[in-house]
Amino acid sequence: MKRPFVIVCSLFAAIFALGSDPPAVRVEPTDSVGPRPLEKQTRTAVIRDYLQAWRGLSGAFEQNRADLLDPDFVGAAKEKLAETIREQATQGIRTRYRDSAHDLQVVFYSPEGLSIQLIDTVEYDVQILDDDKVQTTQHVRARYVAVLTPTEVRWKVRIFQAEPK
Repeated sequence: MKRPFVIVCSLFAAIFALGSDPPAVRVEPTDSVGPRPLEKQTRTAVIRDYLQAWRGLSGAFEQNRADLLDPDFVGAAKEKLAETIREQATQGIRTRYRDSAHDLQVVFYSPEGLSIQLIDTVEYDVQILDDDKVQTTQHVRARYVAVLTPTEVRWKVRIFQAEPK
């Protein structure tokens, strides 16, 4: 009996995720981002993987599952986000993030190619849910600093923090 329910819930979640509009993304030119030139293929992969990290973050917070951070986050970023998820789970709440726009600027690419720093001015809606009931919704415009590092097959977010406005 539980299995069909889980399958139906998964289908609804997939339909909801696929039905939502992707965020608008603007990337500033990357002509001078450090001592090493940023290749077009690397730039594309970093932006793709960073935006995927936002989707992973959203799913992890909405389901209170820190393990969903694993494909997209490492190190300090993953530890901080996982701790926040654990805290909200103990309070019996969930958080839903829906990013609507990213204004990205690549500001540094390390000489050895082991890290890229982005600044993201992002707009998103955040909802706090208690027993699937929306308690509050807030539209946020924030500036994030992210440092990504390459792994075997993709870039992962290692540092992820909001800057004070």
